[in-house]
Amino acid sequence: MPFLTAAVILVGALCMLDLVLTMGVIRRLRERAATPADRRGAPSADIEVGTPVANFETMTSAGEHLSRAQLTEDTLVAFFAPDCAPCAQKLPGFTAHAATRPGGRRRVLAAVIGEPAEARQFAAPLTAVARVVIEEPGGALSRAFGIHAYPTMLRVAPDAEGRLVVTSNAVDLHHPVVTAP
Repeated sequence: MPFLTAAVILVGALCMLDLVLTMGVIRRLRERAATPADRRGAPSADIEVGTPVANFETMTSAGEHLSRAQLTEDTLVAFFAPDCAPCAQKLPGFTAHAATRPGGRRRVLAAVIGEPAEARQFAAPLTAVARVVIEEPGGALSRAFGIHAYPTMLRVAPDAEGRLVVTSNAVDLHHPVVTAP
């Protein structure tokens, strides 16, 4: 009989421990669900401000040659993947935001990373507001910027020494770009 009592006490203690751990997991899940997934101004991936952009040479979907040397002004750069649900959600906001940028398409670069047929279809709405590059994973543009997550949206510009660097990794798509009169 003492063995049966000990077994019941042990099972009861294990159930209490399981209950406490489950409550902790539920609390964390609720906290995470309360944080908006589309945080305004949230940093994009793990690319830090000031990170230099490596040399690259590629072709846009329109057949234009594109290299790092051509990005001489403040430029909005975005990386999307056609099979990425957050990318599809952010695409309309990105195109609306890009349409308000001073300098037009010349100062917006969008890269769609994936299978060429899917990428071309995904990139179609981008061509009106950006220079579009379609490339396979690990392509020249992705390597130059060090992209490992999608969507990634950055602003780049030459620094005081003329090097192209990331100037912002937190692009707020909810506000149009306003230029000074």
